[in-house]
Amino acid sequence: MTNHDAGLLSRFLRSPLTLCASLCFSLGGCSSVDPAGSEANPLASAPVAADQINWPRQYNPDDAAFFVHNQIFIAASPEVVWGVLMEADSWPSWYAGAEDVQVQSAADGRLYAHASFKWRTMGLRFTSVVKEFEPPYRLSWESRRSAIQGYHAWLLIPTEGGTRLVTDESQHGFLATMQRLFLRNKLYDLHETWLEAIKARAEER
Repeated sequence: MTNHDAGLLSRFLRSPLTLCASLCFSLGGCSSVDPAGSEANPLASAPVAADQINWPRQYNPDDAAFFVHNQIFIAASPEVVWGVLMEADSWPSWYAGAEDVQVQSAADGRLYAHASFKWRTMGLRFTSVVKEFEPPYRLSWESRRSAIQGYHAWLLIPTEGGTRLVTDESQHGFLATMQRLFLRNKLYDLHETWLEAIKARAEER
C-alpha cells in the first residue's frame, strides 16, 4: 500500500491502517477495473427492462467488491424528479453527502450527456463522468481513483401516482473492500438521505 493509498484510507474509513491492509490483501477485491465504456468493460448494449440497471460488464453487482441498493416512491412525475437530480451544483445545499460540486462546461451547473463533474463525497474528491443519459429515465456516472472505482446508476420508473426512484452503486478497489468490511451501512445511509431529499424537493414542485 502506497503512502497515497494510506492517506485515502485514513480519510475514508478512519480505521487502523495495518489491520485494513492485511485484511484487504488476504480477502482480495483490491484490483481495479477497466473504465466503463472501454473495450474490456463495455456498456451493456442489449435491451434491458425498464426496472433494470444497464451495468457495464465489470461493474455487474455479482462481481463487485461492494454494492449498495436504495429506492423510494415519489409522488411526482419522472420529469419533475429528473429536473431535481440534474441540478448538480445545488446538491450541497440540500444533500449532506455532496460538497463543492462543479460541473465542467455547464454555466447553469446542470448535468448533461457525457458531462464531467468534480465533487467531494465520502471524504474524498472525485471526478465523475456521465456514462448513460436518457431523460427522464436513466442516468449513470463513473468515478475513478487509484484505490476505488465506482459506477452509480439511477432509474426513474413511472408508476401510478408518481415515480419509483432507484439508485444503485457498484464499486471495486482497495477502499471498496474496506468499506464493505468496516462501514457497510455508511453509503446506504447517505443514499437514503439523498433519496429522501430528492423526494421532498420533487413533491414541493
